[in-house]
Amino acid sequence: MVAIAPKIQSPPVLAQTIPPVPTIPEQRITYCDRTWEQFKLIEQGLEGLKVRLFYFDGKVEILMPGKLHEVFKTILGILVEAFLFEQEIEFVGTGSMTFKAEALASGEPDESYEIGDFKLVVEVIFTRSSLDKLGLYRTIGIHEVWFWEDGVLKIFHLQDQGYEQADRSQIPVLSTIDLTVLAKCILIGETSFLQARKEFLAAHPKLSS
Repeated sequence: MVAIAPKIQSPPVLAQTIPPVPTIPEQRITYCDRTWEQFKLIEQGLEGLKVRLFYFDGKVEILMPGKLHEVFKTILGILVEAFLFEQEIEFVGTGSMTFKAEALASGEPDESYEIGDFKLVVEVIFTRSSLDKLGLYRTIGIHEVWFWEDGVLKIFHLQDQGYEQADRSQIPVLSTIDLTVLAKCILIGETSFLQARKEFLAAHPKLSS
């Protein structure tokens, strides 16, 4: 007679619930009355960490962006670059590189570009900064600054006496961008990057040479 081994039952599979990754809100820390040398020490201590660091007028600001901040800065970059590619405009994307005026100012914007002879920086604002950002960027020599805050895009262009707010970009190759459409598509990008890009380019077809 052949012995039949008893059937071994597998243990029941328990349903596993993976807890959602918590969304960490944006944090902004400011230190006042700091020298450039003290700022450099702070910068050295934070090297390699995912923070953005600013210095101007004796203030050090450390920004730890949250998820929504990164979503909006990314879609803004996607739309700007989609426009430049569609119009076949040469540019250099410099991201969140550090801009400095030695011993005076330092800033790390969300996005930045060199377009011809112009320098453009883009910042998304979820928590209000106590730094004079326009003063900072003027000291560094940035030609145009875009601020996205509360669903509104504001553009400031550098003139002889400082920045002046404009209703469209004063960088010639970007002047045809419709800011109303751009703002609408940025908001669409919160749920669909593809749809935002599609609608933005449909509103900005390639200009004939």
